[in-house]
Amino acid sequence: MKIRALTLTTVLIGSVALAGCGSGSGGSGEKKSGRLKLGFIYATTTQNPFQEMAYGAKAAANADGNVTLNASAPTGVNGPVQTQLFRSAIRSSPDGIGLQALAPDLFVRPLNQAAESDIPTVAVDAAAPPGTKTNLFVGNSNTEVGRALGEEFVKSVPPGTKGEVVIGLAIPGLRLLEQRVEGLTAVIKKERPELTIKGPFDSKSEPTENFNAWNSIVKANPKAIAYLGVGAQDGVSLPLIQKQTGRKFLAGSCDLDPAALKAVKDGQLFALSSPEHWLKGYVAISLLIQSKREGKKLPEGWWNPGTLVVNSGNIDEVMKRQANEQSRNAFFKAEAEKQVKNPSQYLKPLNQAN
Repeated sequence: MKIRALTLTTVLIGSVALAGCGSGSGGSGEKKSGRLKLGFIYATTTQNPFQEMAYGAKAAANADGNVTLNASAPTGVNGPVQTQLFRSAIRSSPDGIGLQALAPDLFVRPLNQAAESDIPTVAVDAAAPPGTKTNLFVGNSNTEVGRALGEEFVKSVPPGTKGEVVIGLAIPGLRLLEQRVEGLTAVIKKERPELTIKGPFDSKSEPTENFNAWNSIVKANPKAIAYLGVGAQDGVSLPLIQKQTGRKFLAGSCDLDPAALKAVKDGQLFALSSPEHWLKGYVAISLLIQSKREGKKLPEGWWNPGTLVVNSGNIDEVMKRQANEQSRNAFFKAEAEKQVKNPSQYLKPLNQAN
């Protein structure tokens, strides 16, 4: 499979929606040709999904060539520390801020503070909480991410197969991960109704905690034929458990941690379902830049940049693309520019985000 063909496997789900007239943090005004000061505040530096979004955000800033980007995050998920970083960005990044948060409700007041200062904001990965004026959300369909993983899973399980399938949920209560579980389980129930689904069990999100949690889950469910996660670390921990225990079982997860990609290459994971985080970071910062350069309000609604399934058929191309920041930039350049230039193809109303 060529890289060109890989691009075509991306699921781009969009419908026509016009840029809103909006209020609050829309950021309309005169065109600005000088240096822009932007922020991208994300959940943690320790996990691949958030690193990917930051890479995309930096690439967008570099593509403009006249942007100072404050990309910062706590070391480890820490909502209160992240809110402090966001408040600092209000002072240092007056031209706009992208926010990726695992606890969006903590940001009602900070987002409103940004709006009061006429700083445009974009929610990335998780929608802004109610009560804010952040009306642009750049995030994939997590229901589709889960469905895509489920569709890959059933290819590995003949019809009529009986047994247990164990599902892990890295952050219970985080809606975007719950949507992945809903999409995943819906496919399994429809396509392989003889299987018994157990969980979702709390598999934790930080690396060490995730490995320990999955170790306990696997020991508590020794007869399961498959263990499926919807977070990034699941695809790292499950292959390690197979290696350490000598057990063979079906395993799959989401996101593109380098260790998980290697596990697909080695056949320890049947697939990864990627929310294409790089594109989210790129699109969010590009739209903020475009708004300032053109003196127009940000578009409003849900911008869905797409989903990608990674399996044995395209793993080599994906690993090549993910080798470093330069390879990511080169691979995504055409797709990213196409999306930013065609907002009506990717926007839906906010209330349709799933």
